[in-house]
Amino acid sequence: MEQHHHPSAPSSETRPPGAALAQRPFSRRTVLRAGALATAAVGLAGAVPGAFGGARPAAAAALPRLSRDAATAAEHVPAYPASWTVRPFNLTEVSLGESVFTRAQQQMVDLARAYPVDRVLVVFRRNANLDVRGASAPGGWEELGPAPDEQRWGPAEYVRGQNTRGAGGLLRGHYGGHFLSMLAMAYATTGDQAILDKVDDFVDGLEECRAALAATGKYSHPGFLAAYGEWQFSALEAYAPYGEIWAPWYTCHKILAGLIDAYRYTGSALALQLAEGLGRWTHARLSACTPEQLERMWGIYIGGEAGGMNDALVDLYTLSAAADRDDFLAAAALFDLRSLVTACAQDRDTLNGKHANMHIPTFVGYAKLGAWTGDATYTAATRNFFGMIVPGRMYAHGGTGEGEMWGPANTVAGDIGPRNAESCAAYNMLKVARTLFFEQQDPAYMDYYERTVLNHILGGKRDQASTTSPQNLYMFPVGPGARKEYGNGNIGTCCGGTGLESPVKYQDSIWFRSADDSALWVNLYVPSELRWTSRGLRIVQEGDYPNDETVTLRIAEGAGELDLRLRVPAWATSFVVAVNGATVASTAAGTATPGTYLSVDRTWAAGDQVTITLALPLRAEPTIDRPDIQSLQRGPVVLSALSSSTKYLQVSLYDRMGLDGSLSRGVDVDEQGYVTIGTQRFEPAFSGQDVAYHMYVQRSEKRITFAGVDSGAANPTRPDGTSFLDEVWSAAPFADRQELLERVQTTSAAWVAERLMSARDRQKVLVAVARAPFTRPAVTR
Repeated sequence: MEQHHHPSAPSSETRPPGAALAQRPFSRRTVLRAGALATAAVGLAGAVPGAFGGARPAAAAALPRLSRDAATAAEHVPAYPASWTVRPFNLTEVSLGESVFTRAQQQMVDLARAYPVDRVLVVFRRNANLDVRGASAPGGWEELGPAPDEQRWGPAEYVRGQNTRGAGGLLRGHYGGHFLSMLAMAYATTGDQAILDKVDDFVDGLEECRAALAATGKYSHPGFLAAYGEWQFSALEAYAPYGEIWAPWYTCHKILAGLIDAYRYTGSALALQLAEGLGRWTHARLSACTPEQLERMWGIYIGGEAGGMNDALVDLYTLSAAADRDDFLAAAALFDLRSLVTACAQDRDTLNGKHANMHIPTFVGYAKLGAWTGDATYTAATRNFFGMIVPGRMYAHGGTGEGEMWGPANTVAGDIGPRNAESCAAYNMLKVARTLFFEQQDPAYMDYYERTVLNHILGGKRDQASTTSPQNLYMFPVGPGARKEYGNGNIGTCCGGTGLESPVKYQDSIWFRSADDSALWVNLYVPSELRWTSRGLRIVQEGDYPNDETVTLRIAEGAGELDLRLRVPAWATSFVVAVNGATVASTAAGTATPGTYLSVDRTWAAGDQVTITLALPLRAEPTIDRPDIQSLQRGPVVLSALSSSTKYLQVSLYDRMGLDGSLSRGVDVDEQGYVTIGTQRFEPAFSGQDVAYHMYVQRSEKRITFAGVDSGAANPTRPDGTSFLDEVWSAAPFADRQELLERVQTTSAAWVAERLMSARDRQKVLVAVARAPFTRPAVTR
């Protein structure tokens, strides 16, 4: 989302997460009122035909508060398409244990408990001409703007160009939608009644506003709900640019998604009714547009940004039992930018110059539309789109884009600038990867997921408690001497909004299940507890990964046949699995392969334990377009050099390599995952600290050295930039010292034959490698 208006100004600023879901007591919120559901259905469905021309909608009284199913706040599971051979667990079925993720989740739960709902409702109540109850709006983009009372126009009242007050405040309501999602997921994570009460208060407040808007007769459908008038939507249909409007459908998506989450995670029937009303209004509004009109609308920079409206509408279709639910699926398809879908389906990369987060969330919806409609174009488009980002436009921490825009294909180092990697873009790319995995279990999707949720998303949450701010960054830049864009924690911005949500759903992709419940996929090695109700299993994952190499999975309760699928990360040089102490697979034996899932299929009993030992090699990963610009990584963790220099740090690494190709000589790793190489200290990207750093360094390998022994010979290069040492070490890992010696002998002979190295220098190199002490020193920890 473009940040031209009201950027964040710098400032400073129990129950444990994962507790079992508590039984909810009866309250005034859970008393069934006779006729409530019928009243709601009629009230939100009854728009007068031709309302876009200014005819008044049918009268719609405020909806009464609706009960939850069985008078309890239960998680509602959506229907899944048949093509999803793997499915997620309910958020309530998985809880985090103690891990690097715990601090961020606890901080967000504390914010959920403390922040007043009345503040988030201010922008909605002011637009509905209701009392704001003495509260002030959150601030940032979630503000009233210069003309909130004037900007209540209905579609028949507004003429193009009539808004002369700019776009300030015209995104209001988006942050509130994120906040409602956060509250709902925080409740699913903790079972805290106080958070549930906040969800109900928020939804009640939104219904009060919806009813007040409908009573004015100015809007085209009684389901319309926003924090400004309907004019932004009609202006977009007349191709109003960003500046006259902001991104009305983007804001609508956040509100709709919040309502869906309130129903999904707390069982709020009123939230579902409000979501269905918005869905009906959306279908009515967009089905009156021509395909050509829609194509032009969705291509308008920022103004046509619709967030994940298609994604939310598909979710609404899967959760709703309404007779007209098919309209929600039809409405989702009305958000297609056909030119982009077609190009991606044909694997034609047209992303250069496009606004990244304007388009990423739409591909989550396209993937779901493909699964539900059977239209293979959507599916192919989403898979190919992912391949256009990963790895060719992906920075080391999983982020993408410079200044919110995509650059050319296969350009990473060449697109490093002052404002790389918008947090929202990473948030939505995780959704793309996750959704693709449900249909096609390509381990690359979960390798990307681990990289990004650990380094970018967790690392983007400042390690600072606050009861007023999400403490999330906007940009996570990667250039020399960069600092994260924290400001005031991005109160009210798009990245502040997604930053509200991420910490309370960290657990949603640790474990997946097969559609027939016969297999369990272990995607992320994050300490957690799975309560698999349908199988009667409780499985506990423990360990200090990614700071330690040992992970254990324990069958705490239950028994039976189960195919346990363990992700073997693509970077894993050593992966060993033992069941009850006996090794069953390893990379050394060729029975575990990096970049795959390992199947351990057997009959399990309570007390069985799986021990996974993952070596955490320290390695360098070159950018796709400049081999000398590299990131350092330890296992899944990206390491950032702590330095305020604005020039790339020059680093020599081959001299520190062991026979396995990892960096080991002169390397120290502390218990918090900080790494020191020589005198240079590196922090794990997930730390959440606000310091100057370098995510990339520049390799400078001027001399040929092995394990501290300098040959005295220069390190020559080929015309393509490949150096002698690059070629030698490309064959790592080496089984033993002799294999390395043979590699140096054959490589140096070839370089002499090609006149790239002198015979005298070759002799120096052979002496040096023979003298090098390759009894690999252990990494100090």
